[in-house]
Amino acid sequence: MPVPEQLTKLYYSIGEVAAMFDVNTSLIRFWEKEFKIIQPKKNRKGNRMFTPKDIDNLQVIYHLLKERGYTIEGAKKKLKDNKEETLKESELVSKLQYVRAELEKIKTQLEG
Repeated sequence: MPVPEQLTKLYYSIGEVAAMFDVNTSLIRFWEKEFKIIQPKKNRKGNRMFTPKDIDNLQVIYHLLKERGYTIEGAKKKLKDNKEETLKESELVSKLQYVRAELEKIKTQLEG
């Protein structure tokens, strides 16, 4: 999942967030309804504006649902029972994915 390590903006639109996770905006809205930890602000038009903290929470949810194969209820229970461990695990997976991508770039450069 190519979510930037350092998020630079204060707010991100739902389209930007969906692009970060390579999912549809409808899935982001669904997760928002299902998980109380995702609470984007809304502007006067009603457009969702996600903070970096919301994106971090979405990254954990993405990890549980898409990478670990949890059900919605299973992910809710995991977050409720052991949120800190889940956050650390998700962070570790993201870092390992980044390292793997960097190593693959180096391998490609060495082969070419």
